[in-house]
Amino acid sequence: MIRAALHVHSTYSDGEFTLAELRQIFHAAGCRLIGVVDHAEAFDSGARLARFADECRDLSDDHITLLPGLEFECRNRLHIVGYGVTVRHPSDDPDDIIRHIAAQGGVSVIAHPKTEFFDWIRGFDSMPDGVEAWNSKYDGRRAPRPETFELIADLRRRRPDLRAFFGIDLHWRKQFRSLHTLIDDSVPDCDRESVLDALRRGSFVGAAGDVRLASDGRVTPSQLERFGALNRRGRRLKTLLGRAKQWSDAIGFRPPAALKAQLRRLF
Repeated sequence: MIRAALHVHSTYSDGEFTLAELRQIFHAAGCRLIGVVDHAEAFDSGARLARFADECRDLSDDHITLLPGLEFECRNRLHIVGYGVTVRHPSDDPDDIIRHIAAQGGVSVIAHPKTEFFDWIRGFDSMPDGVEAWNSKYDGRRAPRPETFELIADLRRRRPDLRAFFGIDLHWRKQFRSLHTLIDDSVPDCDRESVLDALRRGSFVGAAGDVRLASDGRVTPSQLERFGALNRRGRRLKTLLGRAKQWSDAIGFRPPAALKAQLRRLF
């Protein structure tokens, strides 16, 4: 299997790692592919966007590929990732963005959808290629949200080839980054077209520890029960830390940067 890290950000937008550093850490982790999807809004010029794409190409070799893409912010702050897309679009309408990504030959994935957006997403005119079933930055490192799998099942009734995706959403140096995508090793190369074709076909699984999740989004009732329990535990911890932050802000206490970095490891 080809080990991939999907939904990764660099210093071209709001990530803390340069592209060269991303190459180094993920190569050391045994990855052969990095899906770098910096925020489209961070590129105020075509020249800078071209430099981003060129640097991804120059850092790629037979050992590891940096696949450039963009994360588009739509209205209501809904985010859609376009793997393999390096052309911006002026619209903030999600249907327009999904069609734009398709026109560019990319793969469109709704990123970390908020639960309150699910009914809105169900009503889109254009269905994306996939939805992030597990985004470890938003959902936590322990488990995905159970309700996202219900959304994926509903959307697959309209588009049976829609896929469940698994993204790290990496920004910070101390962030959890062991949620991987394992692509079928029948894919001949890690070039753009082969990778995008494998993602469209669903020739991959999500992997974190001993958990394996299929690209069709199918999970067992026992898995959903376990995910729910782990998520509730994580949310309680996050709520406690949020209250602690409010208290520290109220008294003017700023936690050391090193402590904040360590706390990020929890999520």
